[in-house]
Amino acid sequence: MTRRITRTAIQIGSFIVIVFLLIFLADSRYKVLPSSIHSALPTHHAGSVITDITVTFCSTTNPFSTCRLDPDKWHRIEKDLYLHSGWVRSAWLHVKRKKEEELKADDQVVVGVRVGRLDPGVGEVGQHNERWESRPGGIWLLRSSKRHDSDSEKAITGVDVLFGADAVDPRPNWVLAQTPLLLSTSPEVQVARLSTRHGTPRTEKETVPRVNKDGKFKILQISDTHFSTGTGVCRDAIGADGQPITNCEADPRTEDFLESVLDDELPDLVVLSGDQIEGPLAPDSQSALFKAAAPLIERSIPYAAIFGNHDSEGTHSLSRSAQMSLLQTLPYSLSEPGPDELAGVGNYYVEVLAPSPSTHSAITVYLLDSHGLSPDEKHYRGYDWIKQDQIDWFRSTSQGLKKAHAKYSHIHLDLAFIHIPLPEYAEHGVTVTGGTFKEGVTAPGFNSHFYDALAEEGVVAVGCGHDHVNDYCALRPSPLASTTPAKRDGVAASESGTLVSHHSKKPRLGPWMCYAGGSGFGGYGGYGGYHRRVRVWEVDTGAGRVVTWKRVACCGEETKRRVDELVLVEGGSVVAPA
Repeated sequence: MTRRITRTAIQIGSFIVIVFLLIFLADSRYKVLPSSIHSALPTHHAGSVITDITVTFCSTTNPFSTCRLDPDKWHRIEKDLYLHSGWVRSAWLHVKRKKEEELKADDQVVVGVRVGRLDPGVGEVGQHNERWESRPGGIWLLRSSKRHDSDSEKAITGVDVLFGADAVDPRPNWVLAQTPLLLSTSPEVQVARLSTRHGTPRTEKETVPRVNKDGKFKILQISDTHFSTGTGVCRDAIGADGQPITNCEADPRTEDFLESVLDDELPDLVVLSGDQIEGPLAPDSQSALFKAAAPLIERSIPYAAIFGNHDSEGTHSLSRSAQMSLLQTLPYSLSEPGPDELAGVGNYYVEVLAPSPSTHSAITVYLLDSHGLSPDEKHYRGYDWIKQDQIDWFRSTSQGLKKAHAKYSHIHLDLAFIHIPLPEYAEHGVTVTGGTFKEGVTAPGFNSHFYDALAEEGVVAVGCGHDHVNDYCALRPSPLASTTPAKRDGVAASESGTLVSHHSKKPRLGPWMCYAGGSGFGGYGGYGGYHRRVRVWEVDTGAGRVVTWKRVACCGEETKRRVDELVLVEGGSVVAPA
């Protein structure tokens, strides 16, 4: 009896599964289920599908000309296709979009997009039976009213515009048209290229950086790439023979250098430490920023970004907040805006976990926004400084993490990255090693003493960018222990300003202050023959060691050499150069 009941239950269950499977397959093709049920199925596009695309042109001299179509029907991509360079003319891309459940029987969904002068149905193999519709700008659309096409991977679910012959789109499911939009523009205007997303937006798994099984973790610091919209023009570029390079496209050369280093060093984390884009030369910040992220996404390398003084400097540049929001949508990005109440955008930290399956942090990387130009040029000329609320946040965050970090079985290490150097980089008496001091340190005129906070919280090294041709590391001199140290927040300070622990009464050395050097050919070089470079930081958690070196875009095999290798930390403590 029991066997008969079990067999009957299995048969009924199998029948129900088969029925549901058949309904599911039928619905994915013919939408046989009610919209309320269909919308909950995984084949449903949760967002919108595109039903039409067009380009509008308008003139400031024609009062009847409009650049915006009916906003109830059309969504405008907020990018002038002439990049605001037209004297009296502008052009804008518009799209119609609907949620799938809102589609009517006579609605058509865009399932194909081409750009060109010829009808793809005539000139493209395999398309002779398709009816392509022409739109301004050389756009051709293939639209379908078949019910299942709105849920297929053919459906266009996103449209964007990028600029420049070297534009890239690293976003999953997005396809960048190789042929630019056909617009009557001058040669100086960067070409506009259509980018479309097909099917359901892909969600990426959360990226969790971890120390490798050998106990090592490698960070590549890339600073001052100075990408522009378009290929850009090299500044102060020199060849292996030391002679200036003429007719040089900056961004492709920068990309080649960075990709070579990424493939040789195989970093576990990349820190983009500011001036990713050259604001005034990047009227479309998105196109420039994508060039910085693309080689990292292609290689599945986690990355964290902060901003420099040039990133949001252009008239039409995206704000820091907008750029950070964009970075947060990209795969492998660990970038965060940080607390809203703090000054700047990009005050956050990244925890690097010990090898799996451990859940303990082995390395903490702090990243802070060092802002741009001085807000008080009359009294403090030059550049801005780390604000007190940022310092307070750093202190409280560091102290709050210490209890959890103490559970780590090895030596936990803290590093920090900013863009603009601290005043201590130029302090009299610091030891300069592991590189060259070729230009003046353009640190803030006001010292907010962030360096002291870093030292008190045990950060062993801080990396910056900004001054392109400085690539050295600097260390404050080791003081003699003071007999009557002045107390500051539970830590004593020696007469020379270097901190002394109450428990050990030994002077605490550090942190090290290192420049990354400029990596981008679109930024200045000069100063007697400078080759672009990046800095590598290798942490050995087993030994509590931090070693750093640089990679230089120069001279054949010289590019593959570790330049100025230097041990900064040993046994968890900062060490002076030998």
